[in-house]
Amino acid sequence: MNDLAPLLTPEGRALLEEVRGTAPADELAVATRLRRDHPADLVSAALGQARLRQRAAAKFAAADAERMFFTPNGVEQSTRASVAAYRARRLTDLGVTSVADLCCGIGGDAIALARAGIRVLAVDRDPLTAAVARANAEALGLGDLMEVREADVTEVDTAGYDAVFVDPARRGGRGRIFDPEAYSPPLSWAVAAARTAPHAALKIAPGIPHEAVPAEAEAEWISDGGDVKEAVLWFGTGTPGAVRATLLPGPRTLLGRGLPDPGVRPVGRYLYEPDGAVIRAHLVAEVAEEVGGGLIDATIAYVTADELHPTPYATPYEITDLLPFNVKKLKALLREREVGTLTVKKRGSAVEPEELRRKVRPQGPNAATVFLTRVAGAPTMLVGGPARPPTGP
Repeated sequence: MNDLAPLLTPEGRALLEEVRGTAPADELAVATRLRRDHPADLVSAALGQARLRQRAAAKFAAADAERMFFTPNGVEQSTRASVAAYRARRLTDLGVTSVADLCCGIGGDAIALARAGIRVLAVDRDPLTAAVARANAEALGLGDLMEVREADVTEVDTAGYDAVFVDPARRGGRGRIFDPEAYSPPLSWAVAAARTAPHAALKIAPGIPHEAVPAEAEAEWISDGGDVKEAVLWFGTGTPGAVRATLLPGPRTLLGRGLPDPGVRPVGRYLYEPDGAVIRAHLVAEVAEEVGGGLIDATIAYVTADELHPTPYATPYEITDLLPFNVKKLKALLREREVGTLTVKKRGSAVEPEELRRKVRPQGPNAATVFLTRVAGAPTMLVGGPARPPTGP
């Protein structure tokens, strides 16, 4: 899709409505039928847009995705709506009423900001992407709050805005970019732009090294439904150097307290698997303190304890068996327990879950979870299942 304009015409909009929800297996038949009355390029563009809208429903509310416009990169790189809405709430809590959204993409973050009542200048240098963002503002009735500008973000004057939001491109021709200075624009430029505004939020990859976080920034790692989505560097929050992990839905936020690394202890009755945002934020020690536990290994982010202390920041499992790594022993144990549904988790092990599952060939009516990991440096298998709070009398 190199030109959005035909899809915005009455004919294009009618076609989009007609092909809405078309299954991939039906596309050829639908295209053949529609090309009798419509230009082939327009039919292809409409079907391509319908396909992108179906993909986008995983990130946006279905009602929004059906009205919005997308590019393949836009669907891939746009912020999940729940995460964008959370960030917009944080900005409104800071008193922000206007934001310069630099590298706005197809407008996902700008839409969340506008829906929070914030006036947004949304900027992207790619003509098609900017056109899509503008179309999305109009499609969702947010045109009065969203100004979309096609420009190089490094040349945009952000004076007069309460906050700057920057979401640098982190993908190139060869896939994901891990070096923050290879972002487009580079992280150093984004940090400099953040320092010129009263408030700022920089969206970055969750794998950013902690030592790359500027001293005056607050660093936040965000997960949604258990999946780590991003990290954000916040400026102007009044908490420089703070570290937090935020879990959505909720939100639930764990603040770092600068605790030392937990000690290593023998495996207890319960194993806690910290949320990925907690691990990325280096806040496993805070979880260990909360549940009264320690690590199973100095290099593994699994916490163990003798008692069950439910926490939103980690998933607890009750451990029934601790075995040295041995596929034959595990297979025999699973056969004895009649385990047919096997969940395999790994941390600190080179064994792939599907490979193990093929070798043990679980069969039976019961379920179990096996952790492939290290305990005090030794390859180990921990067998158990999700912990359930004890029921009252």
